[in-house]
Amino acid sequence: MRRTPALLASLALTVPLASCATISDATDDDPITIGYITPLTGDFSPLGTDNEKAVELAVQRINDDGGVLGRPLELTTHDDQSNPDQAILAFNDIMNDEPAAIIGSAFSNSAMALLEQIEREQIPYISPTPADEQVNPIRDHVFVVPALAGAYAERALQYFDSEGIDQVALAYSETAYGIAGHQAMVDASDDYDIELTLTEEFEQETTDFSHIIAAVEDSDADVTMLWATGPPGVIFTEQYAGADADPALVVTGSQASHLWTEPAGAAAEDVTVLSSLGVVGEHIPAGEQHDVIAEMTDAFEAEHDYPPPQFAQDGYTAVMLLAAAIDDADSTEHADIRDALENLTLTTPNGTFTYSPTDHSGLDADAIAVSTVQDGDFVPTQWTLDQFDHQFGDE
Repeated sequence: MRRTPALLASLALTVPLASCATISDATDDDPITIGYITPLTGDFSPLGTDNEKAVELAVQRINDDGGVLGRPLELTTHDDQSNPDQAILAFNDIMNDEPAAIIGSAFSNSAMALLEQIEREQIPYISPTPADEQVNPIRDHVFVVPALAGAYAERALQYFDSEGIDQVALAYSETAYGIAGHQAMVDASDDYDIELTLTEEFEQETTDFSHIIAAVEDSDADVTMLWATGPPGVIFTEQYAGADADPALVVTGSQASHLWTEPAGAAAEDVTVLSSLGVVGEHIPAGEQHDVIAEMTDAFEAEHDYPPPQFAQDGYTAVMLLAAAIDDADSTEHADIRDALENLTLTTPNGTFTYSPTDHSGLDADAIAVSTVQDGDFVPTQWTLDQFDHQFGDE
């Protein structure tokens, strides 16, 4: 196990883009190939594009620092087209390049579609999507970057409890992420004496949410919590604001992005948003966690002229975790990297991961911030600022 220094550069690890080197015949100077699947076209291409920008940035910065084990990292990137079937084809193509490890799709349904292949091929895999089913029960080679939907549900319920909110309406998409979020809320709500007054599932292609909003209005809910990703997050927010619904709207990390605030515009104002720590890192007290976030944020913003959203944080963190595991393993063999991941402790923009043989998610509810949208920015609630002081005030 290890606790690494705060900055990415201090990992003493390290984007050339094509190589025929393999695990079995690589020399000490050959690049270490990392497979990467992401939605660059289709409905989820905006989040996949932000994820890709951050993955490439992390790889470039590591390579500029000398690489991992003295060798550069090399991405082999495939577009899953926001389609689980295409994700499987992309995985099969990537395996022909004999990668050391794979970073998976930011689209939860594509990520779920790969699990059987990952275990069959016994290759280390980092998933940037938070569906609990990926690691619960544990799969030997699957590790997750974002806090799981279960952790998001726990954080939401903690916040609701602190604010005296005891009646919650749920709307969730039929995606793996939405279903996991709904189930986590159902499982944990009784622990906080919170009643789920309404639960409504919707298809990912839904564009008219008037029936759900009307049902919310007829319920006794204090807040409405939305578990959605992609276009429905924007559409629901706009229609909810247009209906002037009374219960406050709460959304999750899928909306912690300019990809939601910009198209939603005024409808996003005052909405409560749960996100990774990195989205509001400037509000964290000085210390290791603050510095890790600031390094990533400054580099991303200098390159792209906007702060890194949730999906970018996830991609950057995935590269950090793999690079640290390869460095710890002193090997590019799949089994060695897997074992190193399972014993890795690392501070990243998403929080400090502590993977173990019984925990392949590595984060809990403390890695989630609760904010509201103010003038288009994510501003932590006082409750979250108090949590930050407790968690990081003595760093």
